[in-house]
Amino acid sequence: MSPLLVNGKTEKDLIKACLSGDRQAQRDVFYMYSGKMMAVCIRFSRHRQEAEDLLQDSFVKIFTHLKDFENKGSFEGWIRRIIVNTAIKNNLKKSVIAEEIDLDHIVEEMSVPEVFSVLSEEELIKLISGLPDGYRMVFNLFAIEGFTHKEISEILNIEESTSRSQLTKARKMLKEKVNDLYKVAV
Repeated sequence: MSPLLVNGKTEKDLIKACLSGDRQAQRDVFYMYSGKMMAVCIRFSRHRQEAEDLLQDSFVKIFTHLKDFENKGSFEGWIRRIIVNTAIKNNLKKSVIAEEIDLDHIVEEMSVPEVFSVLSEEELIKLISGLPDGYRMVFNLFAIEGFTHKEISEILNIEESTSRSQLTKARKMLKEKVNDLYKVAV
């Protein structure tokens, strides 16, 4: 637990107050973490409204299951895990994990590493958000959240080879999009 104070309360005090139904403490917890967690939601969503809905659904789950937080590890990490799991379940509900697209037009080897230094974080997030749902899920879980292909296969109920394939295709699509941006910028 961090000694962080919000309205004179530590994180531990806020959790205890939330458990007793204190609405102000719930607002404080929401405002303390919603910014960072919105960034996670945006990466797993196609557009801002979907990300906002995901954030709201996640915080409902967080407050509903707060009694299950055992003060082991960080509270922020626990919240993040709920956000990621909610995003995964949301995407699985849409039944688009196995989405197929025509990748014949993607150039096999395309590398423009200098472009990454000129792209803003917002532009990169927009590129990732433009990936097909299945690719975006695997890319986020592997490249950003740090899951292994084995863990991803278990979470998404797909083969490890499918996880690897979708990651490769996601990377190729991102390279193409970056290359297109680079051509326009030159």
